[in-house]
Amino acid sequence: MVKGVNSVQAYTGISTINAAIGGLHVGDMLVQLIFFIILLVLLRKYAWGPIMGMMQKREEYIASEIEAAEKSRAEAEKASQEATKQLKQTKQEAQKIIEDAKSAGVKQEQEIIQSARNEADRIKLAAQEEIQNEKEKAIQALQDQVASLSVLIASKVIEKEISAQDQEKLINEYIKEVGEER
Repeated sequence: MVKGVNSVQAYTGISTINAAIGGLHVGDMLVQLIFFIILLVLLRKYAWGPIMGMMQKREEYIASEIEAAEKSRAEAEKASQEATKQLKQTKQEAQKIIEDAKSAGVKQEQEIIQSARNEADRIKLAAQEEIQNEKEKAIQALQDQVASLSVLIASKVIEKEISAQDQEKLINEYIKEVGEER
């Protein structure tokens, strides 16, 4: 064992000699290298794995968010197109309703005008018939009055012979009587 200790002392002695001369401390470097490797192994096992796991989760989360945003954008675009389509269809239906209402209004206007014309023609015809009936009644009444006047004049003429003056006087009296009866 003394021999093993001497070799370590000899090794450290060489390194110390080299260090004293301005050389490198190989022993310190080896210890630091070993600790560095142990630190890397520990970091890989306890830090690098969880960090990479978190990074992977973060990457998946961002990818899912991008996918959800893209899906939402596509749905919004589809909804926008659908709304535009429905708006266009609604405008067409409204235009058709307006056109139908206009044509119905024009048709109703024509029916009202035709009905008014028919009613005016009917009233005109009825008025003409009534005027004709009244005219015929008036003519008949005048004929009856003229006939009765003629009979009366004739009877008076027969009763007495009248002069032209008396006859004129008689006609004027009868015309006054007929005028008062109206």
